[in-house]
Amino acid sequence: MFSLSQDEWIAIGLSLRIATVATLVSLPLGLATALLLARGRFPGKSLVDGLVHLPLVLPPVVTGFALLLLFGRRGPIGALLADMGIVVAFRWTGAVLAAAVMAFPLMVRAIRLSIENIDPRLEAAAGALGASRFWSFLLVTLPLATPGILVGAILAFAKALGEFGATITFVSNIPGETQTISAAIYSLTQTPGGDFGALRLAIIAGAIALVALVVSELLQRRAVARVSGLA
Repeated sequence: MFSLSQDEWIAIGLSLRIATVATLVSLPLGLATALLLARGRFPGKSLVDGLVHLPLVLPPVVTGFALLLLFGRRGPIGALLADMGIVVAFRWTGAVLAAAVMAFPLMVRAIRLSIENIDPRLEAAAGALGASRFWSFLLVTLPLATPGILVGAILAFAKALGEFGATITFVSNIPGETQTISAAIYSLTQTPGGDFGALRLAIIAGAIALVALVVSELLQRRAVARVSGLA
């Protein structure tokens, strides 16, 4: 039952690569966005917050279709990228983009909550001692927000690993190129006699997600203990 085929191994490896790249690429932007929403005071903040969290409430297929309109070969951004020799639609890089977009709200929310729980007086104290905003962020805010950053990254990874609707709409289900674990499970459920293969991949996907959550909890506890020791 657990003898995986080559295509299944490829789907697992591709899913891990897509989820990892999506998490790493979106983390800097996620941190900046969370900091902006947590500390920023500007007109239209609620609108920005709504746009960031929109993928959570939209059907994933709608998000995937929007990405296809924007980043497809005939889309405004996709056509520009194509002129530069960069194509993301129906490529694994497009799957990274779709996974990152769907996971981004979870990442931002976790990091934002962590930053909002930091006492602003600590940052003010650093400023009073002569530290600039950049150094206050680097030496005070960032270390204290580490637990939320870790949780946000792991949640984003888990979400990206299981993404299906936006991915299959934007980059289709191409074996070896865009067929992730979720897409492979879908294909196997549509194939006569593919139920056992789908079950194998479902168990593996569940195990990877569980490990990610356990690691997230352990890292968060360690980070909280370290921050508590510094406080």
